[in-house]
Amino acid sequence: MNRERLIVVGNGMIGQKFLEQLVALDLHRHYRLTVLSGEPHRAYDRVHLSDYFRGRSAEDLALADEDFFHCHDIDLRLAEPAETLRLDEKTVITARGNTLAFDKLVLATGSFPFVPPVPGHDRSGCMVYRTIEDLEAIKQAGRDAEIGVVIGGGLLGLEAASALRDIGLQTHVVEFAQRLMAVQVDDAGGRVLRRKIEQLGVFVHTEMNTKEIVDGDFYRHRLNFADGKSLETDLVVFSAGIRPQDTLARHAGLTIGERGGVVIDNFCRSSHPDVYCIGEAALWQGRIFGLVAPGYEMARVAASHLASLHQRSGQDLPEFTGADMSTKLKLLGVDVASVGDAHAATPGACCYRYEDESKQLYKKLVVSEDKRRLLGAVLVGEAREYSTLLQVMLNEIDLPESPEALILPHLDAAASAIDPGCLPEPATICACQAVSKGDLQAAIAAGHCSLGALKTETGAATGCGGCASMVEKLLAVSERPVEDCKQEILEQAVEEMPLYVEDRA
Repeated sequence: MNRERLIVVGNGMIGQKFLEQLVALDLHRHYRLTVLSGEPHRAYDRVHLSDYFRGRSAEDLALADEDFFHCHDIDLRLAEPAETLRLDEKTVITARGNTLAFDKLVLATGSFPFVPPVPGHDRSGCMVYRTIEDLEAIKQAGRDAEIGVVIGGGLLGLEAASALRDIGLQTHVVEFAQRLMAVQVDDAGGRVLRRKIEQLGVFVHTEMNTKEIVDGDFYRHRLNFADGKSLETDLVVFSAGIRPQDTLARHAGLTIGERGGVVIDNFCRSSHPDVYCIGEAALWQGRIFGLVAPGYEMARVAASHLASLHQRSGQDLPEFTGADMSTKLKLLGVDVASVGDAHAATPGACCYRYEDESKQLYKKLVVSEDKRRLLGAVLVGEAREYSTLLQVMLNEIDLPESPEALILPHLDAAASAIDPGCLPEPATICACQAVSKGDLQAAIAAGHCSLGALKTETGAATGCGGCASMVEKLLAVSERPVEDCKQEILEQAVEEMPLYVEDRA
């Protein structure tokens, strides 16, 4: 069969998800697939990248083994990034000088760390936290270091701080804003988060503007701040945000947003009809989506659109129409969750707050003016209500007469606020893997009756993990073949049972 040529530029988490979607739709039989990756490793789990400092290898973090590419006839070219894109000729020139022609092209180039252009940012010992190679460089530099500083107190900055602490360094976080994780939490939540992180031995410096990095008197570097203060350190890790990796597309003449990003439509097509863009490099209606779940959704949409070119089914095609940016994380061992309109930007929004200073817990609800709809939430220190609150918001479930009951621990209303059985079947339980209630019910009915089995069968709770408690609730209320469940639970228990070897010699 004369197959069309499809090139995928990038083999990160989103690029790999796109390949999996192609295989699921049997499209690998219609295209001669080539994947160009700038990294020397196959796609790996960047969400859990910090586990690399806890003993997991690049192979442990890999999202697919080599057999995936061999079995589906995918030409994976590691450490061979695309260097030039020529749209008029429909060719890609790689860094190794190879010229590859394409019929369709998918850009999954992701993003790169933003390094503030302060004098001294390029000194030896100043690095970024993004790839396995970056982590290896940090680990190497940390072997003869005592102090490490992370510039940036956002989500990735705290991940980087955790990494520095894991390798035994005295760790400092320097943040320009008034609080940590300014996008996800409010001022009160930021105060609680800061106290908890400082108790773990990490030094936090907020409202600090780094003016320059120079030689230190006692350590290798000194950070000089705008207010006249300074901080000395052996190494500096920049984690001050990301920027879309759009250089290839920009030089090729594709339409780029004012602040970067490849402009796409609802089918993830760029300004060229044969070029798609997915993930953090894509700009949809002026927005860049920096979480994995929206990127996965783009991958599904782009693959479905390509499938429609070969399978004229007449069905409505899925479109990318934005994404919920709610997220649940564990940073330095501290639970943090942000749901919907966490900052109460909706006109008429009303807030309910609960704070326990002794236990260092902070919880906030944002509800509509009529108190009937949940608009958002912030949880710091404990996030067990996350899955429930997310489903209440996404499915527009009526709030109880006293909404504050959802976050007051002595009332514990969140546990009973939503019966998973009452959710509509299309309700998305796992946003990362696009797993619906109906998908989970079908898997349970087929005999997959434990959380582990449902993860394997559906992929639910294998991304960020924030939906795990809701999956367990659904499992608890679902009708399923009792004997099948007993057998599966027994088999799982046997698999997890430690193996003891008795030496009688």
